Amino acid sequence: MLRQSSLSAEIGNGALDSRLRAMTGCDPSELPALCARLSHVLSRYGKIFGPDGEVGLFSGPGRTEIGGNHTDHQRGRVLAAAINLDALACAGPNGTDTIHICSAGYPDIAVSLGDLAVQPGEAGTSAALVRGVAARFTALGHPVSGFNAYIESTVLGGSGLSSSAAYEVLIGVIVNHLFCQDAVSLVQIAQIGQYAENVYFGKPCGLMDQLASAVGGIVSIDFKDPETPIVHQIDYDLSASGHALCIIDSGADHADLTEDYAAIPREMGAVAAFFGKDVLRQVDYEAFWQNIPALRKAAGDRAVLRAIHFFDDNLCAQKQATALESDNFVQFLNLVNQSGISSSEHLQNLYSASAPGQQALPLVIALARRLLGGTGAVRVHGGGFAGTVQAFVPFPQLDTFRGRIEAAFGKGCCHVLRIRPEGGAVIAG
Repeated sequence: MLRQSSLSAEIGNGALDSRLRAMTGCDPSELPALCARLSHVLSRYGKIFGPDGEVGLFSGPGRTEIGGNHTDHQRGRVLAAAINLDALACAGPNGTDTIHICSAGYPDIAVSLGDLAVQPGEAGTSAALVRGVAARFTALGHPVSGFNAYIESTVLGGSGLSSSAAYEVLIGVIVNHLFCQDAVSLVQIAQIGQYAENVYFGKPCGLMDQLASAVGGIVSIDFKDPETPIVHQIDYDLSASGHALCIIDSGADHADLTEDYAAIPREMGAVAAFFGKDVLRQVDYEAFWQNIPALRKAAGDRAVLRAIHFFDDNLCAQKQATALESDNFVQFLNLVNQSGISSSEHLQNLYSASAPGQQALPLVIALARRLLGGTGAVRVHGGGFAGTVQAFVPFPQLDTFRGRIEAAFGKGCCHVLRIRPEGGAVIAG
């Protein structure tokens, strides 16, 4: 840990520049803005919690799903990556049994470590995530003490870039550094975040978001054994491919989509249950095709189609990882498009059947394909129905592409992102 004054001096004299470049993969021209953001967070902490205490600077990045759409909850494979948008914190121990967190734009949080049981009234709140992370660290034999933190995030809520996973990983990294001597692995921190979100926050999410945020870079993840997922980092420089990674916010309404999301694992599960299995990963592929007539009667046509998507996209995610590792970006782009077509035709998660007049996602995809003109790639991003679209855009086309997309769907809807080499990180302290 460092005194606030010492940390401020390190930011100002460039001592953290190499650390920031290693963590974010940024260009030197971006360092002044990054350092200004660090200084602001450090200053806000001092104004709220008092000057010159011992603190550290911490970061939890957002993530993008690159391959494997709705495959993780069936113990399949995914390809994902940390991105250059993050939740950033200044934090330090406070010598009490209470965690105090102030986050820009959100209510302050005070979580007593004297009661780490699930609080029903906290469901769906940041306080639930903090309590859940602290509870899980404690249950794993890592006593947690009180700390103060000030947090600012550039990961937009509802953007499909997993602001919740960035927050969970950030809190986990803080606790790990302040009280565990960084003994807990990044994979364990991801699992702790998932536990907090499942049990305390009340959202039955998979582990993809937290793992991508915690581990960093591009990661191929196999969830065949969810307790010990196989995580493989892929050393690939996306910028060297000549393409920009764009995430486009469709502006579609997220309200009342719970049943649409829940129907996907339920219907996939119905197909698995036909074979006496828990998830589709356990189902024999050839046996599935041989039983299509009986499956249609038992689970319905849409469930069968969604199972086809799982089998196809599970294999596609593996092929995408192989394409990147062999530096075959043309094949990678073909596979991204293939995944997008499967999501549209088989998974059917581009719009809600209960509101057929609202089809912003397929409209974004249609315009993006027209603008790309056979180059690049485009697919639904994340859960679907509303939310975001992912596009890989050749650099010479980027300005025109972004301008036309934003003219149709709103200024600022097209986010140009960069893959971040590191995931959950201690920046200094």
